[in-house]
Amino acid sequence: MGAGMAVEMKKGEGSQAEPVKGRALWYTGKARGELRPMSLDAPGAGEALVLTLWSGISRGTERLVYEGRVPVSEYERMKAPFQEGEFPYPVKYGYCAVGIIEEGPKDWLGIPVFSLHPHQTHFIAPVDRLVPVPDGLPLRRAALAANMETALNALWDSGAGPGDRVVVIGAGLVGLLVAYLAARLPGTEVVVVDIEPQRAALVNAIGAEFRTPGALAGDADIVFHASASAEGLATALDAAGLEGTVVEISWYGDTPVMAPLGGSFHSRRLRLISSQVGHIAPSRRPRWTYARRLAKALDLLRDDVLDRLITDEIAFETLPEKLSDIFHPSAGALATVVRY
Repeated sequence: MGAGMAVEMKKGEGSQAEPVKGRALWYTGKARGELRPMSLDAPGAGEALVLTLWSGISRGTERLVYEGRVPVSEYERMKAPFQEGEFPYPVKYGYCAVGIIEEGPKDWLGIPVFSLHPHQTHFIAPVDRLVPVPDGLPLRRAALAANMETALNALWDSGAGPGDRVVVIGAGLVGLLVAYLAARLPGTEVVVVDIEPQRAALVNAIGAEFRTPGALAGDADIVFHASASAEGLATALDAAGLEGTVVEISWYGDTPVMAPLGGSFHSRRLRLISSQVGHIAPSRRPRWTYARRLAKALDLLRDDVLDRLITDEIAFETLPEKLSDIFHPSAGALATVVRY
C-alpha cells in the first residue's frame, strides 16, 4: 500500500464488540465551540475505524466558520467532507485529521492515514477516502497535508515555471507553503512579503527572500496574494510586472474587499485569477484525481524544515477554551495542531 509506520494492532478485522465512545468538536454559535459525545458502531464493508492522533486547525476557512462569516450563498459549496450539521450553527467542521486504522479491512489495520475529516477522537470513513501517510513522514507534520494541497493547486493555477520571479504576499501558513514549493523550481527567485519582520528567518529557511511591503520592484512574473486583506491585495497588484499574473488565494467570507483596479491595472494588462482547492487546476484536471493530488501533498511534506511551520500545539480536551486565542486576529501562530 506504500504506507509505512504501521503499528501492530491487538484487535483484528471485525473484532469490535461494543460501540466506540468518543467526542467531537462542534461550532455551536458565533465564536463558540464545544466537545460533544458521540458513539460509533463497527465499520461496514470497505470502511475503517480510525483512532485520531493529530488534527490541524485551519486559521483561514475554519476561522470564518467559527465567526459565522460563511455567506449564505456558499453554504452548500463550503461543506467539508464528513461535515455534520448545517451552516451557520451547529456544525462539525474541519478537514485535517491524521490517525491509525484500528478496525477495517485486514490489510489496512495499523496503517497511519490522513483524512479530510472534522476534529474528533475516532471516526469511520470509506478506505478510498483515506490516504496512507508515506514512510518516514512524522504524523504530526502530516496534519499540514490539506494546506500543502492548497499550495500545490495554487502553484498549478499560476503557471509558474523555472526562472520566474515569484512574489508571495502574506507569510501565513499557505503563503509560506506556496513559497516553499516555488523556491524549488530551478532558477526561480522567490520573495515573501509580510508586515511582521520576525517572519524573515523562517522565510529564509524555506529558501525565499523576505521583504516588507515597501521594498518591491514591481516586476514579478507571478504574484500570490495570501494575506486576506485589501492592503495585501493592493500590494500584490503593485508587485506584478507588465502582463503579470496575480493569483488570489485568500478567502474573505462575507467581508467586502476593495480591489484597486484603477491606476495602471489595465495599462499593465495584469491578469487577476482565483485559486481554490475545491477543484483541481484546469492544467492538471484531465489526469489528476483528488486522491492523487492529496497523496502528492503528503509526499511533499517530507522536508524537516516544514516542522518550523507548526508553531502551536494544544490538547484536544482544551480545544473549545483555546479557540478564541487560536482565531484571534493578532494571534502570531502559523499552524496549530491538535494532539489527541
